[in-house]
Amino acid sequence: MLKIGISACFFYPDPERTVFGHKSLSYMENDMARWISKKGVLPILLPDLEESLLADILQQMDGIVLQGGSDIAPQHYGEEPIGPWKGDPYRDQYELKILDYAIRNHKPVLGICRGFQLMNVYFGGTMYQDIVSQLPHSAVHRSASLYDTINHPVHIEPGTLFDRLYGHVANPLVNTVHHQAVKDLGRDLEVYARSEDGFIEAFGYTKEATGKVMGVQWHPEFSQTQKGILLDENLIFNVFIEHARQHRN
Repeated sequence: MLKIGISACFFYPDPERTVFGHKSLSYMENDMARWISKKGVLPILLPDLEESLLADILQQMDGIVLQGGSDIAPQHYGEEPIGPWKGDPYRDQYELKILDYAIRNHKPVLGICRGFQLMNVYFGGTMYQDIVSQLPHSAVHRSASLYDTINHPVHIEPGTLFDRLYGHVANPLVNTVHHQAVKDLGRDLEVYARSEDGFIEAFGYTKEATGKVMGVQWHPEFSQTQKGILLDENLIFNVFIEHARQHRN
């Protein structure tokens, strides 16, 4: 089976939490687990370990998925926090180690939402810390109550991988669950798609084969919530998994 490593989300110690209140928890969101768990594909939650032990595990992975979650800490792209947007520097360090290993060892990577943003920061890019307060005239990109039931159109960049995947779609829509966005694009990244209000929604790393290292701002694993309305999430998955097969061989 192909082994796909998935970066963990974290719950930190919270005495108010009834179960494991004083412990840190690592978890994978269920829709992510279901989306990755196709026949012949084994999802593996990557543990929070020191780098020497983690490297031995990463070496066994055929591909890496960086899942969504908390904000990127502004300190990792050279800014001070605005308002309450402090981010999660501990998780950043954990995932940056994973991403750095994957890039240095030429492993396929798929970044989703936070993972997409982390990839941009890893390659030297920056972020808008809060779309609503910094760019108040932008479209709605997140609703805490409606969550993955809202969507918006995207513009597919001509001549890119996503043009080949989705160029035939008349009105391409994606879900949207983010309040931060790419500001300055990282080095060696090619834009695959943008939102109608100009935010980068997908990109790929140009120093590897097309689509081998890529990220999307939306959540393809949440597409079942709006089944039949959004871009086909399986096309992204198939590109990633094919690179994982080639890497294994």
